[in-house]
Amino acid sequence: MAAGPAYGEEKGGSSSLGEPEYGHDPASGGIFAADYKRHDDLKEMLDSNKDSLKLEAMKRIVAMIARGKNASDLFPAVVKNVACKNIEVKKLVYVYLVRYAEEQQDLALLSISTFQRGLKDPNQLIRASALRVLSSIRVPIIVPIMMLAIKEAASDMSPYVRKTAAHAIPKLYSLDSDQKDQLIEVIEKLLADKTTLVAGSVVMAFEEVCPERIDLIHKNYRKLCNLLIDVEEWGQVVIINMLTRYARTQFLSPNQNEFLLEETAEKAFYGSEEDDTKDAKAEAAPLAKRKPYVMDPDHRLLLRNTKPLLQSRNAAVVMAVAQLYFHLAPKAEVGVIAKALVRLLRSHSEVQYVVLQNVATMSIKRRGMFEPYLKSFYIRSTDPTQIKILKLEVLTNLANETNISTILREFQTYIRSMDKDFVAATIQAIGRCATNIGKVRDTCLNGLVQLLSNRDELVVAESVVVIKKLLQMQPAQHSEIIKHMAKLTDNIQVPMARASILWLIGEYCEHVPKIAPDVLRKMAKSFTNEEDIVKLQVINLAAKLYLTNSKQSKLLTQYVLNLAKYDQNYDIRDRARFIRQLIVPTEKSGALNKYAKKLFLAQKPAPILESSFKDRDHFQLGSLSHLLNTKAVGYQELPDWPDEAPDPSVRNVEVPEWTKCTSREKRKEKVEKPFYSDSDGESGPTESADSEPESGSEESGSSSSSSSSSSGSDEEEEEEEEEEGSGEQSEGKEEEEEKRPKRKEKDGSQQAAPNSVGSPSEEEAEDEGAKKAKKKAVLQGRKGCAETSEEEASSSESSSSGSDSGSEAEATRRKPPPGRRAVPKEISLLDLDDFTPPPPQPVSSSSIVSTSLVTDLEGLTLTDTSLAPTLLSPGFGTVRTYELLHRMAGEGLSVEYCFSRRPFLGDQHMVAVQIQISNNTDTEVKSLRVSEPKPLSGMRIQEFPEIERLAPGETASVVMGIDFCDSTQAANFQLCTHTRHFYVSIQPPVGELMAPVFMSENEFKKEQGKLTGMSEITEKLMLSEKYRSDHAIVQQVTSAANVGRVPCGANNEYRFAAKTVTSGSLVLITLEQREGAAVQLTINSEKMVIGTMLVKDIIQALAQ
Repeated sequence: MAAGPAYGEEKGGSSSLGEPEYGHDPASGGIFAADYKRHDDLKEMLDSNKDSLKLEAMKRIVAMIARGKNASDLFPAVVKNVACKNIEVKKLVYVYLVRYAEEQQDLALLSISTFQRGLKDPNQLIRASALRVLSSIRVPIIVPIMMLAIKEAASDMSPYVRKTAAHAIPKLYSLDSDQKDQLIEVIEKLLADKTTLVAGSVVMAFEEVCPERIDLIHKNYRKLCNLLIDVEEWGQVVIINMLTRYARTQFLSPNQNEFLLEETAEKAFYGSEEDDTKDAKAEAAPLAKRKPYVMDPDHRLLLRNTKPLLQSRNAAVVMAVAQLYFHLAPKAEVGVIAKALVRLLRSHSEVQYVVLQNVATMSIKRRGMFEPYLKSFYIRSTDPTQIKILKLEVLTNLANETNISTILREFQTYIRSMDKDFVAATIQAIGRCATNIGKVRDTCLNGLVQLLSNRDELVVAESVVVIKKLLQMQPAQHSEIIKHMAKLTDNIQVPMARASILWLIGEYCEHVPKIAPDVLRKMAKSFTNEEDIVKLQVINLAAKLYLTNSKQSKLLTQYVLNLAKYDQNYDIRDRARFIRQLIVPTEKSGALNKYAKKLFLAQKPAPILESSFKDRDHFQLGSLSHLLNTKAVGYQELPDWPDEAPDPSVRNVEVPEWTKCTSREKRKEKVEKPFYSDSDGESGPTESADSEPESGSEESGSSSSSSSSSSGSDEEEEEEEEEEGSGEQSEGKEEEEEKRPKRKEKDGSQQAAPNSVGSPSEEEAEDEGAKKAKKKAVLQGRKGCAETSEEEASSSESSSSGSDSGSEAEATRRKPPPGRRAVPKEISLLDLDDFTPPPPQPVSSSSIVSTSLVTDLEGLTLTDTSLAPTLLSPGFGTVRTYELLHRMAGEGLSVEYCFSRRPFLGDQHMVAVQIQISNNTDTEVKSLRVSEPKPLSGMRIQEFPEIERLAPGETASVVMGIDFCDSTQAANFQLCTHTRHFYVSIQPPVGELMAPVFMSENEFKKEQGKLTGMSEITEKLMLSEKYRSDHAIVQQVTSAANVGRVPCGANNEYRFAAKTVTSGSLVLITLEQREGAAVQLTINSEKMVIGTMLVKDIIQALAQ
């Protein structure tokens, strides 16, 4: 009765508009709540003229989305408010549109011009949201519009908008990979951005679009290293992983000469001076061949700048730095990551699981790194089983002769645990310790033998398996243990343990000659009741005893082999047949009989107990592939170290040459090139990576502050250049030159105030800080200028103009003429006829949109009342039969069905299903009917007339109609007889949900022109050899789908048309043959889901 109050509360709550109203979950009792009423209220609020009501409605809608409720039916009401002047409402509308634009693409396309206006909004949040919505509409037809929007956003004043542009790049690339070259140009431009907000996002776009273009990173490497500490955590992880791969391709391995260094160190420490002089010549030879390793300064810069991030609060950042150090740092320095990883073990169990996986891999190669933290890996009773097993793995890897006694004491405690999986893993860990450390082998073996008297059968079974592996190392010394284990065959029931005991007795039967035949006698008695794995070992034991002690075991062996000969399992029958021919000499047995003893009693090597993490280090640590121990989709292999170091000068950034020239050359050059190049603030060619940390932090700080409004400062810089470059100026006028930019700066800030993005005070402060830094650099350059050659000047011109070309063009395009006050015309991305792209960023011919783009978008209208196609009779494709009820499941009643492809007489919106019922029993079946159909919402089932009698051996054929609602979901119902009820379901292939349509070629083209954009799906395929003739192609398509062929004038094209049975939506299929067996398949349909599924079915029919 909980539904009553909930219904009442909800009904009453909908009347008050003051407070946000939250819908009930079905679990809360409001099952009968009328959701549509609440949505009607929201629609009324969204349609009102008051911004307060609209804001309240949007808050409630966003709250619904946050709780996982479906609000897609409100899309038309919300999208109307995208042009609302209230900034708060507009923000929430964009939040909603980002969530649902991909689902409601046709409605979102209608508002595309509003989104484009949003790209020019003075508020940076609106500009970014508009770009985010635009990139969420996954329709190929607007790719050129998205491309232009991303290019404009990449030059935006606001770093937040530039960051959003970087996020949009992978979305556009996944939609149309042909845009890769243009996107790489945008990525290259954004990589030069000095803002920390943009860095992480653009590196992510780089990793998604062009990870192989390592050359784009060279010039930005030092900047990324210096900015890393200030980038957001998500960006830090992405940048660190990218720089790990970069460093593996650009630097030499720091551990390549390690073995030589270790040898020389030992001799220097222990040897006397005489020994040193004697061995000097011997050591000179190998060291002369390989130069002593000197770490590249850029390599050191990366290690030094990532080290502070080990103290990050974010576990993913710490893990990323840990894997970087493990893969890149010298062995002596890797130890610094151990403490940070141990700190993460105090985090949630999910984080612990990932960290322990990586620690287990590291501890195999770098055991000493984690030895000081041994106690941190002790197991707590509250740990989940997976964490316990991973900690066991680490403890076993860290075990050595000094700490083994402590670890074994821990293991003794663990064996008493109630967690059986953990106990089994502990026993295996004891076995591994015994294998790896020889001096504790006997101790471990004795401890495991004591466990054989444990009450828990699983503990005993696991101990037997481990003891078996240990005994293989020294079988002669432990015959007493083998005898003890032979007595356990009466009690242990676990198949693996019994099989292990039998294998041990058979393998070392000469050590227990009296006991082995008796064990075989007992096992022969219970042979038929044993598991298959035990039976196989009994046969092996019988064969070995026959070869070593045939007097006592000959009859027993024959008895066991006779039992096995008639066993149900074919493996056991085959093994018995094979062993009989091998060990029992007969006239037919061949030469193998002589070697039977060597075959069965050959010396077996002792098994090596290894860690399951031994070979995982070929995957990059911290990656999903390492976690799963298999290559995941999108995983990029970690490159091998190069044999020779690539040229380090590629990472040098040209220093602006104006700091080195005389005043005359400076004046001449300022007219031609920008005042500052984009490479300022980065490390120059003379800057060593081992410079003071203070200078690095100052550099990163100034670069991040000066670039917060890059395009605005570019305009002011050009004005400064024009003033300083025009006219002859002597060195005595330096003070006037300093005052003049200040005046310009004030004027520029006042003009830019109305169009500012964030708060004006923040931007002015940032601009002033940037100007001060620039003026300081100007004065220093003027004081210490020196003469340089014209070649240096020209080289700096080329480098800086290449990096600054985009910003120059942007500044000159935006700057209005001095005498003109009119507001510049807003460029709409749809009006592409009178829009010319800037010269530095030419658009390829493929991306220029034709003048018919507006009409193309109008053609996306999804309804057409004039269409009245004529239905055709079914095609000649073969009719496939499906099984509805097997005669075994139906107790002799078998039912098959097929889609007859004829109109169902009762209802034209139903698919006709022909059902054939066969009575395979000896008795008459009565009252065959359909009962309790349970179709999904919207589906309808028209039952066939009841069959009163069906005699034995007879078959009846009936037709029933099903309205599948243009869906491939199954229709469920009961098939009943007078005695039984059978639950069955009919699931239609997508090709049976339609009926053929007749139309002329012109009508086909006209309708196809309406169904473009998101209603069009194109795929390429290769025809199978047997389906290359006209007849075969038509037959395969008509068998895959119930379509009619449309006449076509071209020889290399095939056209088919149909409409869906329920809604009457057109489905148009075009097959165009290209060179050889290549074919392009195009399907045009309003029903995108049906089109997608139909593409798969037709490709499968033609390519199989």
